Amino acid sequence: MPRTTNKASSGKTPVSNGAAPVPDLRINGERMRQEFDALAQIGATPEGGVTRMALSTEDLQARNWFAERIEESGLYLKDDDAGNLSVVLPGTHGDARTLLIGSHLDSVPNGGRFDGSIGVLAGLECLRTIREAGMRLPVHLEVIDMTDDEGCWKGLFGARALAGAREFGELNLSRGDNGPFRAALRRAGIDLQLVGRARRPPESLAGFLELHVEHGSRLQRSDTSIGVVTGIVGRRTYRVAFHGEAGHSGTTDMYKRRDALRGAALFIVRAHDLVRDRFNDGIFNCGNVEVKPGAFNIIPSDASLTVEIRHVNAELMQAMEAALLAVARECAASFTLSVTIDLVQQMPAATMDIGIVQAIEQAADGLGLSHMPLVSYSGHSAQVLGQVTSSGMIFIPSVGGIGHHPSEFTPWEDVVDGANTLLRTILIWAMRDGHRRGRSRRGAGAES
Repeated sequence: MPRTTNKASSGKTPVSNGAAPVPDLRINGERMRQEFDALAQIGATPEGGVTRMALSTEDLQARNWFAERIEESGLYLKDDDAGNLSVVLPGTHGDARTLLIGSHLDSVPNGGRFDGSIGVLAGLECLRTIREAGMRLPVHLEVIDMTDDEGCWKGLFGARALAGAREFGELNLSRGDNGPFRAALRRAGIDLQLVGRARRPPESLAGFLELHVEHGSRLQRSDTSIGVVTGIVGRRTYRVAFHGEAGHSGTTDMYKRRDALRGAALFIVRAHDLVRDRFNDGIFNCGNVEVKPGAFNIIPSDASLTVEIRHVNAELMQAMEAALLAVARECAASFTLSVTIDLVQQMPAATMDIGIVQAIEQAADGLGLSHMPLVSYSGHSAQVLGQVTSSGMIFIPSVGGIGHHPSEFTPWEDVVDGANTLLRTILIWAMRDGHRRGRSRRGAGAES
């Protein structure tokens, strides 16, 4: 059963900002469930998850499957030079702006079935529902499967291309050789030199919407149906390398060693403590350490690690970043080491558009669903597209807050609630945009 708001429904159809009343449409939950189950078989793992790494055979199979569903629906199939695959429902006017909706079909290794897929399938189902109702909206609707959203090669690659990121001309990734990535792109029919053509002019866009599982337990703990995302954390990734001196582990004085791994170990412990003590909402993580020479009986001369920091507040992010880098230098000095620090990747924090936030809240209210504001501590395409157009996100509950794991799970009724909230938000926002554009055209006509 849906978790309803405390307010009783008035039974009236809400009116959005002077625009036409919002039609009371619902998605076909059973049809969407059948497609969800079919998609989950592509790249299925024995543990019950999926492995569809971006541009892999499984990812390309999922893309082909999605294209077949689009063609069966009678909607328009479209792709771009970044490999983003779209389904389009045209609006009433050829010069209408486009409301983008979507997520991703690629996954992390042995990830969950719901992550990303729900957003794409719900978007497709919303377009079919609108088309079957015989509606034409004042905006074009386009649901996108974003290329390499999870970052197998280049995180949020498709969204970055849509936003016009300037990095694709060179793509000199500091994390290593680009040869395998270029080969994977070519295999998928993507020419890196043409990726820039995927850019969407901001004036052509009416906004971006994404439905996603929370990958946290806040909605479940509060027994709330819908999370209205208000902001997405900023992220920075650094490569921190400690440099010492190799030596024989048995004959080198314990008090005269320049052990690079010791510096790295101290940094990891102190960094965790610093973030917990001084930055309550901050995130620090280190998931890998590479040691050279790498033999058990040789003192490590080099220890490099990739660290990630996240914060939703830009000023606190900057302060946390400065403090952590200072700790790295202090740890190096403690053991007579040197340290090099290289910025690998950065993504600024993003605030979701207040108008879309209000539209999602209105949509949930219209469906009688409880909702709450949430900050996203994971990155999403809305974070990138928010730099060029109005963007918003809808979260639905994750049981136990589990994500990027085969056991991630969301009850199907929560999926349907999320999809219906997405559908109603699309209608509200499309009508608002059409109302604004209509007034703009009338104003321009009056001046001529």
